[in-house]
Amino acid sequence: MFLALASGALAALGLVQQIDTTVAARTGQRLVVDAFGGDLTVKTWNRNAVRVEGEPSSRTSIDVTSSGATVTVHTEGRRGPPASLDLTVTVPAWMGLDLSGVNLDVTVDGVRAPITVETVQGEIDVTGGEGTVSLRSVQGSVSLTGAKGRIDVHSVNEDVRVTNASGDITAETVNGEVALERVDATALSAETVNGDVGYDGPIHDGGRYSLSSHNGDITLAVPERANATITVSTFNGDFESDFPVPLRETRKGRRFSFGLGSGSAQVSLESFQGTIHLVRPGHMAKDDQDHDHDKDDDR
Repeated sequence: MFLALASGALAALGLVQQIDTTVAARTGQRLVVDAFGGDLTVKTWNRNAVRVEGEPSSRTSIDVTSSGATVTVHTEGRRGPPASLDLTVTVPAWMGLDLSGVNLDVTVDGVRAPITVETVQGEIDVTGGEGTVSLRSVQGSVSLTGAKGRIDVHSVNEDVRVTNASGDITAETVNGEVALERVDATALSAETVNGDVGYDGPIHDGGRYSLSSHNGDITLAVPERANATITVSTFNGDFESDFPVPLRETRKGRRFSFGLGSGSAQVSLESFQGTIHLVRPGHMAKDDQDHDHDKDDDR
């Protein structure tokens, strides 16, 4: 009898600890989430409401509030720093996001609005986003798919990847690679120190494209009939092209330029001690596979 009562009390306590809260969302409101750690998943539905699901602990509470401009979800420690916990938040697709944490992994899917994500030791994986999309992690990888607008993605010690996106794009990391595939950019800056950089997408007339790495390779997919002035700078690296280009010299330690078509777009490719490689669209993935195979052979 006593055991049955104790088990029932524990089960009731478990039910109390669960949170499943839904608040109305008004047009123009933005979701703000401040969570210390855990997994944060944001998905969409066709209701003008925000649903928050999670499981608080004895150390951490979850507060959900709605004001004129924001719906806010905040985790707070009851006694000392908050513990890590998992949150699932469902929002209207039109709602902008402002998400932040410390040890927080963030996944977003389906939002058609501005998105800002900042975390320290966590991975970021976003599908969607329109307008200004800013994703930043220190110790985690950053992946963005299907965004449109002004895109700014950063990591420090992991890879950055942007796929099926369009707009003005800045992608940077320090110890990782930058991969931009099926990307339609009118202005592009892709930079790393210890890693490879690759771009596969249109080169628009009048566009500005800058790809640079200190200790890695640069791979640029150049469409046929592209109109671009391409400037290559390498010190201890090489220059390779899968198709003929009008070069006069390609000696190491030199900076040189050449034109394709009318030369309208400005393209800068810079690597201190990596290979700069021009390929045709769709061949960047194969080039990456060959590069990885060469690394394995070396090991």
